[in-house]
Amino acid sequence: MDKLVIEGGHRLSGEVAVSGAKNAALPILCAALLTAEPLELTNVPDLNDIATMLKLLEQMGVKVERDGHRVVLDASGLNNPVAPYELVKTMRASILVLGPLAARCGEAQVSLPGGCAIGARPVDQHIKGLQAMGAEVAVERGYVLAKTPRLKGARLFTDMVTVTGTENLMMAACLANGVTVIENAAREPEVVDLAQCLTAMGARVSGAGTDVIRIEGVDRLHGASHRIMPDRIETGTFLCAAAATGGEVCLRGTSTGYLDAVVDKLMDAGCDIVGEKTRTSETIVIRAPQRIKAVSIRTAPYPAFPTDMQAQFMAINCVAEGAAVMRETIFENRFMHAVELIRLGADIKIDGNTAFVTGVARLQGAAVMATDLRASASLVIAGLVAEGETHVERIYHLDRGYEHLESKLTALGARIQRVKA
Repeated sequence: MDKLVIEGGHRLSGEVAVSGAKNAALPILCAALLTAEPLELTNVPDLNDIATMLKLLEQMGVKVERDGHRVVLDASGLNNPVAPYELVKTMRASILVLGPLAARCGEAQVSLPGGCAIGARPVDQHIKGLQAMGAEVAVERGYVLAKTPRLKGARLFTDMVTVTGTENLMMAACLANGVTVIENAAREPEVVDLAQCLTAMGARVSGAGTDVIRIEGVDRLHGASHRIMPDRIETGTFLCAAAATGGEVCLRGTSTGYLDAVVDKLMDAGCDIVGEKTRTSETIVIRAPQRIKAVSIRTAPYPAFPTDMQAQFMAINCVAEGAAVMRETIFENRFMHAVELIRLGADIKIDGNTAFVTGVARLQGAAVMATDLRASASLVIAGLVAEGETHVERIYHLDRGYEHLESKLTALGARIQRVKA
């Protein structure tokens, strides 16, 4: 098992390219199940979760061709609408095959998913939506079983804002008979990216990016080409790393438009952030002061502050000037990284879903353990500014969502290496 060894105290500077978004790529890979024609995707990140999803699609009969960040999927031979526990147990996003399989094959057997242990993320909204569209759905022996001659358009109202639920039902509705309206829909940019891909495939989707999405079902979808959007959480993570180290960094291939809430908070912390756009590319430049100011946050569904950036902001608040109050409203177990940050000398107190962080002059390197994907990133950021060496263990979480993070940070001047634990 690998770990990262980080020598702290080095200011980040230079430029780095941001990878394609994991949380956009995963549902779009599943969209290939909706058509018998090839779907070509570019800017697909090289991540463990992507490899797992491709392996899952292959065992269903999908032909996969991969060349770097380009993937071509051909589901004309789809013959096994089953997502087994062995592949699903490490990745919650695998539930995204449920809607497309039910729509295209009329049946699906999908294991209840696993993934990061950051709290309950139930799939009841997915099931409720498919049942409203006429599917017979049951949960037996750890599997969601769905069956339907053909899904029917329906008015769907989700009890809570759910990104994967919105994406699953949106994909299912594309081949349903009639019009489906999803109310209380997730508004994340990744939902919009999926809608753009589905539209390129011949789907009739409107309203993506708002809380009401309308889908007019069609008889079939065709092949298409689509470029995956840049990863806004990777973008935010690099911005936080630069902010923590007092750095100056240029991020290529990304946009501030996906990160308004994060950018606003970093500017409140004293950073200068400029988004630049040319005819062929977009960049973000951040210039951070020697020591930033603490900023309070409250996570909430998009377009508010993203829960996937809470851990990274806790790391920078640990070394900021002043104190911050951080409230997590999305997941109930998402402060597990706080205990590890305290091992590095952070001053953090937890009360339910609220963390009180008082900045300290310096952190000290120690051995810490990653508990989930974004917690891993927070520990890396803390290690970049801690005195001495920080050893981040269990980084398989990190590899699920960050493409070659240590090599990108090294290019910016960090002293970080991957070694065998």
